[in-house]
Order: sequence, then structure tokens, then C-alpha cells
Amino acid sequence: MESRRGSGSHCARRRALLGGGGGAAPPRPGRTQGSRGARAAELAPQNASIGWLHLQLCAGTPACDIRDVATVMRWVDADNGAAWMQTLTVAQKDRDTTEVDRILADMAVGARFDFYWNRIVVLMVDALAAAGYDLPSGFAASDASRLALVSGIASSEVIPAFSALVEACRESSTLPERRELCLKLSKTMQRSDTVAAQMAGFSLERRLLAPDSREARAIAERRHVLEWRVAEAAKFDNPLLPWTRNARARARLAQMRALPREEDVCIAILKEHKMALDPPEVHP
Repeated sequence: MESRRGSGSHCARRRALLGGGGGAAPPRPGRTQGSRGARAAELAPQNASIGWLHLQLCAGTPACDIRDVATVMRWVDADNGAAWMQTLTVAQKDRDTTEVDRILADMAVGARFDFYWNRIVVLMVDALAAAGYDLPSGFAASDASRLALVSGIASSEVIPAFSALVEACRESSTLPERRELCLKLSKTMQRSDTVAAQMAGFSLERRLLAPDSREARAIAERRHVLEWRVAEAAKFDNPLLPWTRNARARARLAQMRALPREEDVCIAILKEHKMALDPPEVHP
């Protein structure tokens, strides 16, 4: 009975992410997004990835108050500095310097800076697959099409804007203590589970360093390696033989289920195909 209840709860979370009813396509930005996220979060209150998705959907919904949602997110995953991102955006918009410094300090002590990319994409792909015949004929009917569709949606829904963080850290030129917080945070971001956050972390640290310094050059090289890995791994998502695309999509999804970090999935794909992990100029 327990396994059946667990399975039913998992299916309910999937339906909530899709909008709850039959015949519905995956959610798009709009006024119902916050309520969809809230429904999924109610069904899985301890699930950090669903809590994160709820927070992002709430932030994009004008009538949704993020304060309670953000507090719950920080309680569910207290070690994730990214859970403060939306709160920082509000403080930066209000030009509340004291609050911005407090939030940056809390973000900087976080051991991780994660957006749960792999987990959310897998959850949404599974939700589409489970919807099956409820979807319009031919809509997201293959593994490859479901992965492509969900990746596009997740790119806009899962990854928050970095503008408030960038602006707050740019102002650190006159605030030495804030500069140290931003430097510490940027290094945590570079270990994120999501490539977009890693890239933002590299850019953030580079802005805080002297342009021609050895540290800035090292940051540029590490960013280049990450970009190269992502681009090379992506080539296997679009094989020359079209009928192998579903197999490649299933292979990527299998790695995403097994590995928490997006970069690690790229590394696993490159290893699977016996490819180098670094670009030629870095690792001949």
C-alpha cells in the first residue's frame, strides 16, 4: 500500500506541473503559473527542486507574494545560497543597502548555489510522458521532442535573472566588505549544479578582478573549458542519423537521473564517446 500511495503522490505532482487536467499542454508563463507551482509544492513540501520551481513561477506571476515561498525554500534547502536570489532582487530594487548586504552575507555562507536543473528537467519530461494520450495528437510524442520542449521551458522558468546580483556586486567597488562576499559567492556559483549559474559565477568573479591579472586569465580559461564541454556534448544530441535521436535523448536523461550536476552529465557523455574532456589548446 505504501508504494502505491507513493506512486500516486508522484503522479499527482506530475499532473500539478502540467496544469492538473487532461488535454493540457505543458505550462507556459502566465497568470496560472504561480498556482501550478503552489499545487505541486503542496504535494511535495520537502522537495527542494519543486520548491525552487514554485519560487521561480511565483516570482514571474504579478499577484504572487514571494516572501512566504522564499522562506519555505530556504527552510527546505538551507545550504543553497540561490534560495535568496528573488529576495535579493526585491532589496536591490528598493535600494535597501543594509538588506542587500545582509542577504549577500547569507548567500555567501551557503555551501551550494543550485537551480536543480537535472532534477526539474527529468521531472517535467516524466510528466509529459505520463500525460500520454491526454496531450494533443503528435505533441511531444517522442523522447527527443519531450526533452527539447522541456529544456526550452526550463531555460526560461528555472533559471532566474542575475541582474540584481551583478548590480549589487558592481557596487562593491566602494564597499570592500561586499566585495569579499561577492568573491566568495562567485566561487560557490562556479560549482553549481546548473551551467548557467556556473557561467554567471565566472563572469562575476572576473568583474571583481584586475582585467590582466593571473586570476582573471585562469577564470577565463575555466569558463572556456566549461563552454567547450557543453558544446561538444550537445553535438551528440543531434546525431547525423535522425532515427537515433530518441536513443540519444534517453541516454542523456539517464545521465541526468543519475548525476546531480549538468556539467557532470556533459562529462559523462564525452567519456561515453571517448572524447577529450578539455579543448585541444588546454589538453592536447
